[in-house]
Amino acid sequence: MNIHEYQARDIFRRHGLPVPEGRVATTAAAAVEHAAALGVPVMVKAQVLTGGRGKAGGVKFCPTLDDVRRQAGAILGMDIKGHRVGQVLVTPAADIAAEFYLGMLVDRRTRRPILIASAAGGVDIEEVARTAPEKIIQRQIDPRYGLLDHEALAVGLALAAGDLGRARQLAAALQKLYVAFMGADASLAEVNPFIFTPQGQGLAIDAKINLDDNALERHPEYEALRDLEAEDASERAAREAGLSFVKLDGNVGCLVNGAGLAMATMDLVQYYGGMPANFLDIGGSSNPEKVVKALSIILADANVEVILFNIFGGITRCDDVAAGIIEATRRLDIRVPIVVRLTGTNEQEARRLLAGTSLVPAETMDEAVKKALELTATKPKNK
Repeated sequence: MNIHEYQARDIFRRHGLPVPEGRVATTAAAAVEHAAALGVPVMVKAQVLTGGRGKAGGVKFCPTLDDVRRQAGAILGMDIKGHRVGQVLVTPAADIAAEFYLGMLVDRRTRRPILIASAAGGVDIEEVARTAPEKIIQRQIDPRYGLLDHEALAVGLALAAGDLGRARQLAAALQKLYVAFMGADASLAEVNPFIFTPQGQGLAIDAKINLDDNALERHPEYEALRDLEAEDASERAAREAGLSFVKLDGNVGCLVNGAGLAMATMDLVQYYGGMPANFLDIGGSSNPEKVVKALSIILADANVEVILFNIFGGITRCDDVAAGIIEATRRLDIRVPIVVRLTGTNEQEARRLLAGTSLVPAETMDEAVKKALELTATKPKNK
């Protein structure tokens, strides 16, 4: 679950990070009021759940209130990578003497938090990692002890090139960032940039947090942070229906039970030269209504040219899935072909139910994927 910068700043501030004051506005007039209260110059920053705001013109320096009115008016309503800007953050501008990147991630390989930091802050950290990997510092953190004082100070000294004053502030910021990251059950927490003013004051002038959906039950208060208007409508519908769904850019709609099988199915689609349109896991349930809902979500994507069912019946009963598919074809306006591979519990009954329908049967994953691609503009590669 992504949250806006101003929401991430609130979480960081609660954990003691030096975050400047900021106020959110939904109109240019409100932005001017906030700027007057904070004192110009200010920064006006688009609040959207995507990166690249600055490059898109969504972050502006405003030395006067007239600038605030003009820039806020231009940013509000702007489209940034398909996200409409509905609110802006107004925050005091700061003189920057040095910029740093500070981040925390989950390292799935070692199953530990990992600290990532760089003295090349203020730019895309991915670009730094690609062009100048030597500028990236990485440290594994033992969750039993957290980020210890000497570990944080060592990173701070490396970042600050021996400047003890900056190193201590960076070390303190890293430790507070770690506590915020762990306390929020986040998958990502970063400050880019963490700056120093000419007077030597360290400030976290940007904030980003991605919350782990799997831990949201421990944080019911975070549901209020969800921006429903910014979410993809299909992903919202899937969540409300209890489905695991991620929209992708391909043309093969995938409906699978089990996350591992779903990933394998998408890999196989790509192996044969196709592109999956989504990740959709109906889970262990064989409720026909869930199948109908899943199909309606996939069909909402105009890019989908074929739908591929790949069901392995363990807990999930193949005949119930088949019944759901048949019910969906009756209730929904389905204008794309459907390839169905059902194997496992009650598969013979499922095949009997599907016999005589327009659905395209398949017995193996490879056969199912190849048939699906043959029904699209993308022909399968011979492998």
